[in-house]
Order: sequence, then structure tokens, then C-alpha cells
Amino acid sequence: MESFEQKAYDSFGEVVINKNLINSAGFSARAIPTYVGEWILYNFLEDGELTEDSRDKVASFVNKYLPQKGFKEDIKNKLLNMETVRLLDDYSVAVNLKNGTRTLKIPFLDMNDAGISQEIVDDNKLLLTSGVWGVADLMYAPPEDKGEKGKVWMRSFKPFQVGDVDLEYYKSCRENFTTDEWIDLVISSMGFNPKIYEKEQKTVLLTRLLPLVESRVNLIELAPKGTGKSFVYGNVSRYARVVGGGKISPAVMFHNNATNTPGIVTRYDAVVLDEAQSIQGDAKGELIAGLKVYLESGKFSRGNTEAVAESGFVMLANITLDENHVPVHLGEGLFREIPNFLQETAFVDRLHGIIPGWYMPRVSKDTPSVTLGFKGDFFSEILHNLRSEPQYTDYVNMNMQLLNCNDMRDRKAITRLASAYLKLIFPDLKVEQSEFNEYCVKPAVALRQRVRDELHKMDSEYAKVDIQVAE
Repeated sequence: MESFEQKAYDSFGEVVINKNLINSAGFSARAIPTYVGEWILYNFLEDGELTEDSRDKVASFVNKYLPQKGFKEDIKNKLLNMETVRLLDDYSVAVNLKNGTRTLKIPFLDMNDAGISQEIVDDNKLLLTSGVWGVADLMYAPPEDKGEKGKVWMRSFKPFQVGDVDLEYYKSCRENFTTDEWIDLVISSMGFNPKIYEKEQKTVLLTRLLPLVESRVNLIELAPKGTGKSFVYGNVSRYARVVGGGKISPAVMFHNNATNTPGIVTRYDAVVLDEAQSIQGDAKGELIAGLKVYLESGKFSRGNTEAVAESGFVMLANITLDENHVPVHLGEGLFREIPNFLQETAFVDRLHGIIPGWYMPRVSKDTPSVTLGFKGDFFSEILHNLRSEPQYTDYVNMNMQLLNCNDMRDRKAITRLASAYLKLIFPDLKVEQSEFNEYCVKPAVALRQRVRDELHKMDSEYAKVDIQVAE
């Protein structure tokens, strides 16, 4: 047992779990996030162990309530036969003010127009934000008159969500760990094996969490394929939304004028554009124009709608490395493999940092955590709750001293990033100045320095700047 494991168990008890169990529980054939799998698993463990009996119970539960996608028509047929179907899925609700309706999204059935009562929505407000995994009883209401359409309705819903988290207790337990132990606990909680990573690589892993603990953190990670860039956002937090490469419309991102439906930046803590090297802009350039405004101010407008949001923005892009594991375009510009419409200096300048994903090894059999870590649903709520804590930014403003950092965007970016690192590594704010500089300020400066370096390569009007931390 690693030194941090016993301390984690003694300090946090039932909210920690053996992260290795999820890999042997038989969830691989099901498209569910790790935090949902751990929720299911925890309910069937016997004294924290996955016995043959508990494994059978897990398999029975999954087969009964989470059928494979090939059974979609079978489920629909049962509904048509007026059977009540109990289904585990990631449910969400959209409100259309134009026609005064609420519509339920059921991903397993590829359905966006199911019905739901006001009572269920009122009891489960998260359906209106990031969506909720849970078990629902579904029924079919056939058309009453010729020309009408039948409709699937949610009769009842049991969400998978942790209760209220005690954030102050979580903070107070930080003092039981050394800094290295705490970092290893966080990385294990992310689902990664801390033993196989060097310090620089651990920093990359922690950096992926920054948009989940600090509002409106804008990052891009550049890395070769197979380094686990998107795993964190799809498996650690239900407050993150991963959007695959391809054409992303302003309606999806910001606001759908046709249905008067808010976009994803209003519903999640972080919006993640995966495979950014293949993203296509819209013909009018509305997406990039809207993003530039949003990344700067958190505001957006479409039609008659003007709004603000707190979602962070992350782009994940594959790049090519040379035989020395260095980006082939490092000298002339890292963005050479990114779509042209994302290469505007005004857009790049609004990114707070560039994550050097080329430092990371490929995902292997040794990558998954084999130690204790926080349960996914608990860890997700902790990260989400830390976003609204203002004292970390106050601490950064009082204790961070930078040299050669006169640009307002540089300073704002570094402040926001350092605050996020502080929340992750020193949530109790018990930190020496030297540790604050080492673990929070220097990594934040490095992230922003890469942005400044790329801007200088793209346009000589951006002066060469070497931002330093005053010791």
C-alpha cells in the first residue's frame, strides 16, 4: 500500500475506492463514464472487495438496466407493447420557451423529444444543467387521434449523484498529507497510476483539471494520439462536455435561436473540443467571432439573446512528433497543424495556456490507477464546488510576484491558472511561499509563456517576452 492510501482511507473513509476494481468489473463493453461505473460498483462491493458474488450482482444490474446498443429496437418494441422499461442512461432536459414545452433526451434510444413532468424536473434540477445519469422508468403513450404522434414518457427517476459534500472537511484533511502524497491521491482519483509518471508529467495531468476547478479557464493541449487527452473530461466529471471533431455550430455552442435553447457553454463547467485539428468553422465565421468574445469576457450574443456563462474552454489536438518526441513544428509554430480559422492571433491570445501533451507517454496497460482514490462522483462534486471559492484568487493576488509581466492578458491568465493549481494542491491554503511558487505560479507561467512564444512566431508585433517568477 502506498503511503497516501492509508491516509486517504483514514481521512476520507467511504468516499475513497480501489480505482483498480473498475478495470476488472466488466464495464468495458458499456459506454459509461468511470464515475458512473464506480457508483454502481460501490453498491455491490463486499467489505470493499469485488467478490465473485458481487461481480455477478454487478453484471446482473448492468445487463438488466444498461443493455447494449444493439438492443435499442427491442427496448422500443417493449415500449410499444405498453411495457414499462427501466433504463440507466444520461438524461437531460431542454426547455423550449417558444412552444412552452420541456423535452427529455434519452441517448440510448437516440431520442430528443420524450416527455417529462414538471414534478420530476423540479425534483432533479441537474437535468436542466449538465444532465444526470440515473435509472428511469419509461412508458409509451400512443397517439389518441389519427395524425397525432406517440410519445415516450419518464414516469419516475432515481439519479446517481452524491449527497452534499463537506468541502470544509475535505480542505481540513489536506494537512494529513505531504504535497507529493496529495498530488498522487489526486492523480489516482483521476484514474491514472501516479507511480509511472515523472513530476513534469504529473503537472500535465493536474493541468487537465484546471477548467473544472476554476471558472473560464481556456486551454489547448497539443499531443500525439493515444496519450489520454480526453479521458479526464469524459470520465472524471459530469460537469464537462466533450464535443467530437467536425463542424461545431454557434447554435450548439452558444444559443439555438430556432428553438430558443441555451447552448452548451451555459450548461457545463468545461466545454471540450476533441480532435480540434479536424474542426470545421461555419461559412460566416460566426463561431470564431463568438468564441473570441466569449473567451475574453464570458459573454455571447445570438439574435436577440445576450448572456454570460462560466464554462471553461478546452481544445484537444493531435500533433506530429519527431524521433526525439518533440513537436515537428516547434520551431516555426505549434499551430501549423490546427485549422486556419483557429490560428488567428486574436484567438490564440485569449487562450490562457498551452498544455505540453507531448511530454506524456502513450496509454498502456500500466496507465490505469491500481491504488485508492476518491470515488468519481465525490471527486466531481469537490471540483465543481471549488469553482465558487473566491479566497484562492485573493491569495494569488496578494502573494504572486511576477517580473516582465506588464500585459494585462498575461497577468489575468497566470492569476486564473495559479488559483486553479492552488485549489487542487493546497485547498486548505496552508502553503509556504516557496511551495506556492513551485507548484502553482511556475506551472501557470509556463502555460502562458508558451502562448506568448507562439504569438511571437505568428506575428512579430507580439514582442518576445520572458515572464519570470520573483523568488
